[in-house]
Order: sequence, then C-alpha cells, then structure tokens
Amino acid sequence: MQLVLITGMSGSGKSVALHALEDAGFYCVDNLPPDLLEPLIALQQAEATERVAVAIDVRSARALPTLPLRLRQLRERGLPLTVLFLDTSTETLVRRFSETRRLHPLSLKDSSDQRRALFEAIELERELLSSLRDLAQVLDTSQLKAAHLRSSVKALLQLAPARLTLVFESFAFKRGVPMDADFVFDVRMLPNPHYEPELRLLTGRDGPVVKFLLAEAEVAAMQEQIGGFLQRWLPRLEADHRSYVTVAIGCTGGQHRSVYLVERLAERFAGLASVQIRHRELDALQHP
Repeated sequence: MQLVLITGMSGSGKSVALHALEDAGFYCVDNLPPDLLEPLIALQQAEATERVAVAIDVRSARALPTLPLRLRQLRERGLPLTVLFLDTSTETLVRRFSETRRLHPLSLKDSSDQRRALFEAIELERELLSSLRDLAQVLDTSQLKAAHLRSSVKALLQLAPARLTLVFESFAFKRGVPMDADFVFDVRMLPNPHYEPELRLLTGRDGPVVKFLLAEAEVAAMQEQIGGFLQRWLPRLEADHRSYVTVAIGCTGGQHRSVYLVERLAERFAGLASVQIRHRELDALQHP
C-alpha cells in the first residue's frame, strides 16, 4: 500500500492537494488525528486498498509531537511512505486569511488586534510543525495557483520515495527565493539572452537560446561548478538519509539562464538520483 501524508501550514493548499490525490484514485482522509493513523493503515491494508492519502495538520496540535516517531516506525516497517509538507510565506498566508475572512486554527477569537494575532498564530504553527517539515519533501506554494499545485502534487508522487529525489528548480529573483530550496545558486551575472531581440520571447529550453548559452564559457564554467559541488556532496546527503534535496537556480526573469542550467543539470544527474524539474515562472504561465 502506498501512503501519502500531506501536512503543512494552514492556508498553504492542503485541501487542494488532497483533492488532486482523490481525483487520482487515492482513498483520502482529511484532518486525521495522529492516534488514528495506524488503525487506518491496518483497516485499509485488510481491505487491500492500494493508495491512501491523509492530511494531518496543526488542528491535531496536542498529538503532533508523537507523529515524527510514528512516521519513522512506519518507514522502518517498509511501508512506502511519502510525506509532503506544503509551506507558504507568512505574507502570503496573511493575505489569504484576510481575503477569505477565515480565522487561523490557532488564532485567539477574542483578540483586539486580529492582524497581530494572525502573525503570532502563523509563527506558532511553524514551530509546532518544524519536526514534521524536517521529515518531508517541502513544496513552496506561495506563488502557485490551484491548477499548478494539483499538477505538482501528481508529478511528485510518480517518484520512488526510497531513492533520493533531486529537484532542480528555476526561478526569478524578482519574485523571491523559493522557500523549499536546500541550495540556491545565483546566475544573474551570466550573459543574458534577454538582451538579444530574437531570443527575448524564447526560453532556456528553446534551441536558439541553448545555442547562445552553449557558446558562453562562463555559462559552461557555472554549470560545471554547480554540478561538481552536487556530485561531491550527493553521497553525503544520501548517507544522511535525506529523501529530497531541492536545488534552486535563479536569474532575473526565470526564463533563460536558470531554465537552461536546470535542464542541463537534470540531464547530468538523471542516472544518479530520481530527478525532477520545476520551472517556477514558466509553470506559472502554463497554470494561470
């Protein structure tokens, strides 16, 4: 039985992710108390259910401290388990709660300053969930539309959780650094195809841009040095029992240089790890 646990910040899109899994044929349970996780697994195994997804979050605050140990024990028993943590910037969460007029689960209803109470509730939630975040693959949903989030969740679950997953993500610095990044590389100093009129509307996946960047020695040097760094430390990351490592590569617009380098590095490491590619800005255009 494949088990997926979705957790993360309130307002980060957990319901959207769970609905995506339900559409994909998972038996889904929302807001499951941690004490009921093992009984649910036993019941679904007895019924030969192949795929189960559960959402556990801060609404189970009293039992949350027991969950990391429960998850480790499930993995030790050999149960295929994927833990997905949806994270979102505090600014985005404040905006979402303000727009929906909903109270945060940890907010004090009788507070005279609701905005301050919301900030404090979010920070408390981050603290309560920190140990779970360390066990999970983190997906930053700060700038993801619902359709993009559904696609990202479905793509993630095609990967084998037992092998280290190396995620290469391109992004634009002008829209912020991804919160889920383990390593961040700034490539804004490299020659920029944006200033070539015939290349401006293309991306780092298009042939003319690839040809332009292949001809630049500095681009090749950056590619080799990032690749060499990862090659050097990948065995140590695996030895440290890391399940997921996200390498974020940023340029000004997230369209040319970062996209190109993500594609090249993904090719290099495809045989060494389970590799996933994300192009944050390009994906956002495909899922408006």
